[in-house]
Amino acid sequence: MEQTRNTNLPEKILRCGIISWIIVVTVWGLGSLGYDEYFLPSPKETLDSIKTLWKDGTLQADIIASVWRVVRGWLLAVVTAVPLGLAVGSFRPIRWLIEPILSFFRFVPAIALTTLFLMWFGVGDKSKIALIVYASFFPIFVNTIAGVASTDRSLIEAASCMGSSKARIFFTVMVPSAVSNIFTGVRLGLSSSIICIIAAEMLVGSDGLGYLINSSKLYYKTGWAFAGIVSLAVIGFAADRLLQFAGRKSLKRFGVK
Repeated sequence: MEQTRNTNLPEKILRCGIISWIIVVTVWGLGSLGYDEYFLPSPKETLDSIKTLWKDGTLQADIIASVWRVVRGWLLAVVTAVPLGLAVGSFRPIRWLIEPILSFFRFVPAIALTTLFLMWFGVGDKSKIALIVYASFFPIFVNTIAGVASTDRSLIEAASCMGSSKARIFFTVMVPSAVSNIFTGVRLGLSSSIICIIAAEMLVGSDGLGYLINSSKLYYKTGWAFAGIVSLAVIGFAADRLLQFAGRKSLKRFGVK
């Protein structure tokens, strides 16, 4: 038994990602030796910048601003994209009517609409949240349609032969079958939301991690930019892992892993 545990230990260490991070930080540190902190701050200089920004409250305020925008925009995208994706995937007339239009706009990046959204919604949070909704809507929408389309037809036929109504088949067969794909779309939508809000805050904004990263060039504080980037990566990584954990716990019976 002890030998089995020792054999599995290297595998556990490798799977947890510690070695990967050690390699990244080492390469980063070695690469920074050939440059000054204005061009490529070292891991230590980045950590010092994080501590400085944290002490004066700047980092916390920017994190809260960005996260709050992402949460609102992402949730709005979820509650609109999932029902619409289910409807489009399940009913052909709706698919024929809506899918061509949405497929057309799916290839227009959110960042290309920044100017229009600023003009329509103003320079406040409304324009940024609208951009997040736009950016995260399509991954959720497309994956929801794919989930419905991948429903086993034999299950639908069996339910129909047993006398189930179309509404019952939709809610008891098609929707459960699509849950795994929907969850994948929700995760992709979250990553799109984070990418979008940073771009929006960099272009126009007075707070948030995107603004922190962009404004660092004005003060020649590259360490601040790295502090914002590292904070963003940690938040995104933690949010995705938390979402995965919640999905495995609550949606395991639908095939979510």
